[in-house]
Amino acid sequence: MKKQSAKRQGCKALFAYEMTVPAMAVILVMTVYPVIFTVLYSFTDYNYLKGTYSWIGLKNYKDLFSNAFFRQSVWNTILFTLIAVAVEIVLGLLLALYVNSLKKGKKIFRTLVLLPYLLPAVTVALIWRMMLSPNYGIVTHIIEDLGIPSYNWFYDMKTAFGTILVIDIWQNTPFAFLLIYACLQGVSESQKEAAAIDGAGYVQTFRYVVFPNISGGVALCAMLRTIDTFRLFEKVNILTGGGPAGSTSTITQFMYTYGIKTLKFGFASASSLVMTILVLVLSAGYVKKAISANE
Repeated sequence: MKKQSAKRQGCKALFAYEMTVPAMAVILVMTVYPVIFTVLYSFTDYNYLKGTYSWIGLKNYKDLFSNAFFRQSVWNTILFTLIAVAVEIVLGLLLALYVNSLKKGKKIFRTLVLLPYLLPAVTVALIWRMMLSPNYGIVTHIIEDLGIPSYNWFYDMKTAFGTILVIDIWQNTPFAFLLIYACLQGVSESQKEAAAIDGAGYVQTFRYVVFPNISGGVALCAMLRTIDTFRLFEKVNILTGGGPAGSTSTITQFMYTYGIKTLKFGFASASSLVMTILVLVLSAGYVKKAISANE
């Protein structure tokens, strides 16, 4: 009986390994393989058109950091990420607290709030490009009717960066709302009631009861939004193409313009590795906070 039981367990273990092998193979092919070759290409002058490459060491990285357009793209990306994530977290938290306090209409309000996030980024960019068009945009006409001076929103140095920032916040705040709202459902009502009995007001209850319970979720949300925002490309590429004068260019836009369009894969690989390192640095604090909150 013991031998049969051991044999059955061995068969189950073998079956489990056999079922995971295809998934592991896909992961290796789709992630590990590209990462390895991206690292290798970043030290070469590989050009797809020529089909040849030679080892050039750190030249791509030296060229990157001596490129003023790249430095501007890095600064734009970091600034955009910090502002967008901070605003989205605050707005998402406020919306989540408001919806959670509603007695009626929660389902309707949740659906309305989530609508922008359900749209693809390309669709969002095209919709806003039409609405903010200086010729036929409805927003431009409303502003002009109110007597407020309008701009060429996507091609004016004063407004291009801020306009894309507002569009991104409008689309992605619902994600922060959804994650934080889900965390709020796990806050014990008995803890809130105990705080109320002790004389705690709404602000004190939020500070000492609610927020400690959702801080891990907020950190996770911040980390996910940081990673996603750092990869911002579609809106910039469709709305401004990185202009005017590089004021809205991001690292991904730089990679597309200087690497993919010219097919200089070695140069593009170096910029992608720099972006990866920056993402890891910016998200390290969030990861640590999320881990410590769940221990």
